[in-house]
Amino acid sequence: MDYQSNNRNAWNGLADSGSVFAKVASDEECRNPLKVLDGRGWLPPSVAGLNVLCLASGGGWQAILYAAAGANVTVADISDSMLRLDEREARRRNLQLRIVQTSMDDLSCLSDQSFDIVHQPVSTCYVPDLNPVYSEVARVLRDHGIYISQHKQPISLQISHRNERHQFVIGVEYFHEGPIPKQQDESYREPGATEYLHRLEDLVGGLCRNGFIIEDLREPKRADYRVDVTHFGYRGRFVPPYLRIKARRVVRTAANSPASAPAKTIWTPGSPGFP
Repeated sequence: MDYQSNNRNAWNGLADSGSVFAKVASDEECRNPLKVLDGRGWLPPSVAGLNVLCLASGGGWQAILYAAAGANVTVADISDSMLRLDEREARRRNLQLRIVQTSMDDLSCLSDQSFDIVHQPVSTCYVPDLNPVYSEVARVLRDHGIYISQHKQPISLQISHRNERHQFVIGVEYFHEGPIPKQQDESYREPGATEYLHRLEDLVGGLCRNGFIIEDLREPKRADYRVDVTHFGYRGRFVPPYLRIKARRVVRTAANSPASAPAKTIWTPGSPGFP
C-alpha cells in the first residue's frame, strides 16, 4: 500500500472512531473564531470576503471557524471521513464550504493565484517530499498572500524510546530517508500513519526557494510541569514537537509565473456524489 492510501485509511479510522484529532469546532469557538484561529496576530483583523484554503485540514474545525468568520473557504484533505465532518458541520451551521478531496501535494484542481490565505495544520510529515507542497501553495496563493503552516520538528520524529531514567533517546538519524520506522515512543505520532522526517533546510529553506518570505517563526510550547514522566507533556519539556511558520508570497514576475492547472472534481456540501 502506498503512503497516500495508508494515510487516507489511517485518518479515516481516526475520524470514524471519534479521535481527539477529529474534534469539530464548538459553539463557543464559533462565537469568536478569529481569536481561536489567530492567537499570534498573524491574520488580518477581518477575513470576511477573503478566499481561504484550509489545506490538509479536514475534520470540521479550522474550515468551520474560517467560514464562521466570513471567509470564502475551501477545505482540502486526502481523508473522505475527515471531509464528511466538514460537510456535516457546515450543513448544521448553515455555512458555505467548498470541499476537495486531494493530496496536499496535488492542488491541480485549484486555480492559480486564487487564495488570499492558505492555512495548513501539522500534516507535511505525511508526504515524502515537501517541495511539491510548497510549490503548489505558492501557485494558488495571490501575490502578498499569507501561508500559515505548522510542522513536526525533526528532533521530535527522531526520538525512538526512553531509557530507564526517562531520558529521551534519539534513535532515528537526522538524514534518514524514507518512512520513519515504528518506534517505542509514539508521542506526537498518529496510529497507523506513514510519516517522513523533514529537515529544517527543507521546512524553512524550502519556503524561501518557492517564493516566500518568512515573517515569523514560533515553537509552540507543549511543556507541562504538572504531569508525571509518562505523559507527553513531560516529553515537551525536553523535545519541542512543533514548528509554526508565517510566510508571505512574494510578487511574481513574468519569468516565474506558473502555468494554469487543469480542473478536477470539486465537491460542495450537499452536491451529488459526496460520500
